[in-house]
Parts: sequence; structure tokens; C-alpha cells
Amino acid sequence: MPLRVLVLSGGPDAEREVSLRGGAAVAQALRDANEFEVREETLAPEFAQRPLDDMAGALRAIPADVVWPLLHGPFGEGGPLQDVLERDGRPYVGSRPRAARRAMDKMATKLVAARLGIATGEACAFNPRDHACPLALPVVLKPVFEGSTIGLHVCKDEGAWRHAREESSGAGRPCMVESFLPGREITVGLLQREGAWSALPIIEIAAQDGLYDYEAKYVRNDTRYIVDPPLPPGAADAARDASLRLAQALGVRHVARADFIVPEAGGPPSLLEINTMPGFTDHSLVPMAARAAGLEMSVLCAAIVRAALGRNA
Repeated sequence: MPLRVLVLSGGPDAEREVSLRGGAAVAQALRDANEFEVREETLAPEFAQRPLDDMAGALRAIPADVVWPLLHGPFGEGGPLQDVLERDGRPYVGSRPRAARRAMDKMATKLVAARLGIATGEACAFNPRDHACPLALPVVLKPVFEGSTIGLHVCKDEGAWRHAREESSGAGRPCMVESFLPGREITVGLLQREGAWSALPIIEIAAQDGLYDYEAKYVRNDTRYIVDPPLPPGAADAARDASLRLAQALGVRHVARADFIVPEAGGPPSLLEINTMPGFTDHSLVPMAARAAGLEMSVLCAAIVRAALGRNA
């Protein structure tokens, strides 16, 4: 009898559309692997408002041997849905609640990185209702608990800062301010198989207007992706080493992606964040890096499911 995989997508978070697209892609890839019985379930935004036991009971009623929660954002990726899956009791893809919460919290992640000696830009928590910028311009103002650069603003002058602060204040999300570091953005995809992490080929992200925002990620087709880009001596090894050490320190599982800036002025790659449930759309970076390593989408997704089941991938 084939293994039954339940792929969850949707949910209440701002990245719902990305989740829906990624969930469909993962489900199709697992079907293409010809070794799983796949069921897709779309979680309504209201699902997150139900009591924990009700949510767990609703999932438990769906027959499956393993669950892949392909959701992004504070509920789906940042701990609450992982609490539900723990209560459900079946194996699932991705980090457990504590690791999910630490990795979703960009400030907490930066503190862990700093303790590990990993370079990361100066940053501080910020209440958008305050007026003064706590760091010297240019800065980046962004939510602490969002992904896909949702709510991110690059502020190079006072006018941009005022606009960003006003928009962020209206959104009502916890925010942080980070020093803007000019440089090249790279990403390191990570896979965990047989308990050991390995790094996929590095990808450089060259956005047309210099900002890899939601439009550049999922809507436009003018972003260039460079696999194994030429980097300053030691930068690629430093990024891979930092990614692997951070994943292990945070306790994340199965799959992850860490993003860095390689500074124009020199020095080691500077950590931006780590994602515990990376995207799996046709624009997404982990599938792209896996293909460069010779892993087609069906092979990649099957390996991740086996990792969640504790089987050799």
C-alpha cells in the first residue's frame, strides 16, 4: 500500500497565495514520484481561529501517514500550526514548534547567529508609532514575523523613512529596523537526510531594480538567478558553513533556506534570515537549487517526505 501524504496549503497568513501554488506543486511532484497516495487540503483563513483541539481533530479525520504543511507566515510556519500537528500526532515535514517560532522571529534568529559568530547586520526592535529612526540611514524597516519581503521597506532618506513608518504603523505588526548593507544577495538551500544536513548549490538573486520583493519573487519574470555565482574568496564556504550551523543551532528539520548579503565593501556574508518552510512554486529557490544539484522536483519532494518519516532519503 503506498504511503499516504496529506499536503496542507492556504491558511490565514499574507503568503496564502504562495502557499496555494506551492502546495499544488508539491502534491503534483509527489504524484509524479509514483510511490505516494496524495491528498490536498486547503485550510480556510478561519481555520486558525478554532481551538487547538478542534484544529487537530479536523486534521486527524483526514487519513494520512505523514503531513506536509506547505504554509508560510506566522500561523503556518511560525509555531501555531506546528502545535496543531504535534497534537495530531503524525509525522510531519518541517520544524517542530519551538524551532519554528525561533526561526520565524527574525530578531531571535539574529541573536542566535551572533552567538555563533555568524555575521549579521545591526538591528533592533521598533515600534512604528515612534518617529525617530533608531539607526543611521540607510535602513530596512520590516515585520519581525513575515516572509516573502511582505511589509519590507528600504529607507535611504528621511522621506522614505516617514512613508515606511506610516505604512508599518497602519499594518499593526511588530517591526524591526536593520542597517542597510549594499551587496549581492545569495541564498543557501539546505536538506536534511539520514539526520545530516547538506547544502544545495548557492544561488545569487539579481533583482532588476535591486530589491527582491514580492513582485520580483512571484509576479515578474525579470529577476536573474545565478547558480554557483563567482563570489569573493571564501564567501561561498562561509555562507554554507553559517547556514548549516544556524540550522543545527535552531533545531530546524528536513528543509530550510538561509539568505545572505555578500557586502560590497568586503567581509563575510551577512545573514538576513532563515526560512523553515521555503517556497515550492515555479519561482522558488530550493527547487531551483535542487535541480542544479541533479534532483528533480519529484525526487526532492520524495526525499523530504522520507526524512519526515525518518527513513533513508
